[in-house]
Amino acid sequence: MKTFMRALFLSLVLGIAQPALSHETKWRTISEEAISLYKKGDYERAVAAVKKSIAVAEKEYGANHPDTATSLNNLAELYRGHSKYAEAEPFYKRALVIREKFFGPRHSLVAMSLNGHAELYRAQNRFAEAEPLYKRALAIREKSLRPDHPDMAQTMNNLAELYCVQGDYRAAKPLYEHSVAIREKVLGVEHPGMATGLHNLGLIYQMESRYAQAEQLYKRVLAIREKSLGSSHPGVAQDLSNLAELYYAQGQYALAVPLYNRALTIHEKLLGLDHPDVGHDLSRLAELYRVQGKHAEAQPFYQRSVAIFEKAGGSHHLSMATSLSNLAFFHHTQGQYAEAEPLYKRALAIFETSGSADHPNAKLSLDNLAKLHRAIGQSDIVVGTGRRVAGFSSIAE
Repeated sequence: MKTFMRALFLSLVLGIAQPALSHETKWRTISEEAISLYKKGDYERAVAAVKKSIAVAEKEYGANHPDTATSLNNLAELYRGHSKYAEAEPFYKRALVIREKFFGPRHSLVAMSLNGHAELYRAQNRFAEAEPLYKRALAIREKSLRPDHPDMAQTMNNLAELYCVQGDYRAAKPLYEHSVAIREKVLGVEHPGMATGLHNLGLIYQMESRYAQAEQLYKRVLAIREKSLGSSHPGVAQDLSNLAELYYAQGQYALAVPLYNRALTIHEKLLGLDHPDVGHDLSRLAELYRVQGKHAEAQPFYQRSVAIFEKAGGSHHLSMATSLSNLAFFHHTQGQYAEAEPLYKRALAIFETSGSADHPNAKLSLDNLAKLHRAIGQSDIVVGTGRRVAGFSSIAE
C-alpha cells in the first residue's frame, strides 16, 4: 500500500527580539554551538547545549524573556525530532506563552511555536488538537509574511499532511499545490526539498485517476532523488515502485516491470536476499506477471515472497498471509485446486488468529475459498464458507 511521505522540519533558531548586546554574548554563543551540534548530528551534546542556554537565559534575562523562549522552543524541537514527545510538549507550551505575551498573538515567532507544537500533536495522532494550531500558524504567516515565503509553504505542507493522514484529500490538495509552487520558486525545481511535496501531490492525483499529472510528478521525484541520493539508494527504490504502481493501475505492465525489477535489485543489494522489503518487491512482481498470464515467471516470485515472510515472522505475519493468499489464487486460477486450498486456509488462519479477520485480504481469501469449494462440488463446505464470508466486515466493500 502506498503511503504519504513525511518530511521532518526542525527549526532551531536564535532569538531575534532585539539586536545582540554585549551581555547577550554568552547565551548567543551557547545557542550557536547547540545549532552547530544539531546540524552535525550530535544529538546528545546539542540537547546539553540547549539546556545550558536555557539556564543562562533564565539567569541573565528572566524566565519570561524571548531569548528564554527561543531556547525552550529549540529544546522542544530536539525532543520532537527524536520522538520524545512527552518531554517536548511542556517546552513548546512555555515558549508559546512567553512569545504571545511579549510579541502579541500574531507575531512570526508565535507562528513558529504553533507550527512545531502542531507537528508534535500530529506525530502523536492527536489530530483534533493539531489542526487549530496549524491554522493559527498559517493565518499569522499569511498576514505577516510575503505570499511566497518558505515558512508559508512549510505550514501549508504540514497542514496538508495532517489532512492526508485523516483521508481528507480534498482539503489537502490545494495546500500541497500552493506549497509546491512556493518551494519551486524559492528552492528551484530540482531541489531535494521538493521531493516530499511532489510525491504527496502525485499520490492525490493518482487517487483521483489523474494519471498523467501523477506520472509527471513521480518522474520528477525520481529524477530529484537519483541526482541527490544516487541511483542505488533505498529512497530511489521506493520511487521506482511508486511509478511502477501507477503504471500497474493503468494496465501498462510493460512499463511497470523494469521499474519493479530495478527496485528489487536495489533492495537485494542493500538489504540482502531475505529482507521483508525484498519480499514485498517479489510479491508485486509476481502479481504483475500473473495478470499478464506469465505463470512460469510468477510462481518462483510468489514462492520466494512466502519464504521470506515466513522466515521474518513477527510483525510481518499479515504480509505472510497476503502472500499465501496471492499464491493460492495463482494456483486457483489455473485450476490447481489441491494446491490452492491449503494455502487459502493457512492465510485465513493467520488473519483470524492475529485479530485481522476484517482485513480486506482476509475477506477476499475467504470469498475465493468459497468459490474454490463450489468449483470442486463441495456444496456442504460452500454453505459454511459462505456464512463466514457474510459475517466478515470489509473496508474494501
